[in-house]
Amino acid sequence: MCHPVIMEYVKGKALTRRDMFRGAAAAGAAIAASSVVGSRPLMAQTPTQVVDVTHTLTHDFPTYFGEQQFFDEDVFNYAEHSFNLKSLRVNEHTGTHIDAPLHFTDGGTSIDEVPVESLVCPLAIVDIREKAAADPDAQVTPDDLTAWISANGPIPAGACVAQNAGWHQRMGTPQFRNADDEGKMHFPGFHVEAVNMLLEETEAGGVGVDTLSIDYGLSADFATHYRWLPSNRWAVENMANLDALPATGATLVVGAPKHAGGTGGPCRLIAFI
Repeated sequence: MCHPVIMEYVKGKALTRRDMFRGAAAAGAAIAASSVVGSRPLMAQTPTQVVDVTHTLTHDFPTYFGEQQFFDEDVFNYAEHSFNLKSLRVNEHTGTHIDAPLHFTDGGTSIDEVPVESLVCPLAIVDIREKAAADPDAQVTPDDLTAWISANGPIPAGACVAQNAGWHQRMGTPQFRNADDEGKMHFPGFHVEAVNMLLEETEAGGVGVDTLSIDYGLSADFATHYRWLPSNRWAVENMANLDALPATGATLVVGAPKHAGGTGGPCRLIAFI
């Protein structure tokens, strides 16, 4: 942390040099953007909308085990120190987050080792809202994937195949965890046979859900986690705003953390249309 006098000096220098760098920064950004678009033809070439696919992380964010997993503490505040700074403590699998292969493997790929190019990918959204409304224990099945392919064409290579169960609308209510009197949760997820199909018949790179787990709530064996993650692919959970996105054509950017040996972590998901 710099001494306040040094901070003020640097701030002043930055202000006087801002105009000189503004044009160069803009040009650099344009070049970088064109390079990314050119290298990934499956991305939207002229995106017109950006959608935040991330829930805000709060102290009372629902968790799989039902206990608080996110904590923050004010360490410095503006009134006393002229700047604000918080200390954070968080379980890796809290809020909108990514599961790295290491989460369900012995010695698998950790979050810092996940190839960054796999975190910018086509997004394929499988809409199961109707059957999830009728049955909270519904799962994405091979029939759902087959129907998606029939309507939209092949699942793109490297795609994140995401379940839209309409569950993000339950955020902030007990119906998100949807636990019964015995403590058993009822929410949708991917059937293990669906991820088998993705592994055997497609080149999908990730799966995503708008619920707490890629396994449905009643799962007792985490069969989907144990089938998908050891294949050296990732998953994202607690996705938001999938209703605002088309079944195909969007590009997902997974802003994953990068801490050594991590099994996952909270992330910012951004979709471009």
